[in-house]
Amino acid sequence: MGIFGNKKSEASTENTAVNPDLAALTGDYAIDPAHTTIGFVARHAMVTNIKGSFLDFTGSLHLDGADPSQSTASIDVKMDSISTGNADRDGHLKSADFCSIEEFPTMTFRSTKVEALGGDDYRITGDLSIRGVTKPLTIDLEFNGAAKDPFGNDRVGFEGKAEILRSDWGLTWNAALETGGVLVSDKIKLNFDISAIRNA
Repeated sequence: MGIFGNKKSEASTENTAVNPDLAALTGDYAIDPAHTTIGFVARHAMVTNIKGSFLDFTGSLHLDGADPSQSTASIDVKMDSISTGNADRDGHLKSADFCSIEEFPTMTFRSTKVEALGGDDYRITGDLSIRGVTKPLTIDLEFNGAAKDPFGNDRVGFEGKAEILRSDWGLTWNAALETGGVLVSDKIKLNFDISAIRNA
């Protein structure tokens, strides 16, 4: 059972009804960075994918189980925590060629709209700010469940994905390949595995 309704079937994609029994999940939650991943994937040299993530961030959610459109999300990411498993590459991503972390140390997301699509599927739209540029971002989310963990915390989980063109945020550095194409793709895939704990 989803946070706002049951898992949708092929025949019920139009059904966005809210299950009133799930209103008990309404409340404020803090994103748990120890059990959350904010990741990205970029194409490198036109032939392979490079995966990375951000290791230092904070975030909060307000969930409204009776009216999902009243739910909100806010995330702040420290850009110097970017990690792709290669120190030289990470250093380049932090430099003025890309994220320019000394001038723009934080990436932020502030939701502006939440839509229930039916079943466990939702769409959240908000303002993503990178390198001093703010543009809208839409994330497709799936609710993964709610549970009380062994330490007594009430948790909820979401999995999400989105795509952006990094050039829209001023991240335009690139290098041409002798065989054609460029070293780093403009399109970046974003992925989110979010675990959040209800505030006491």
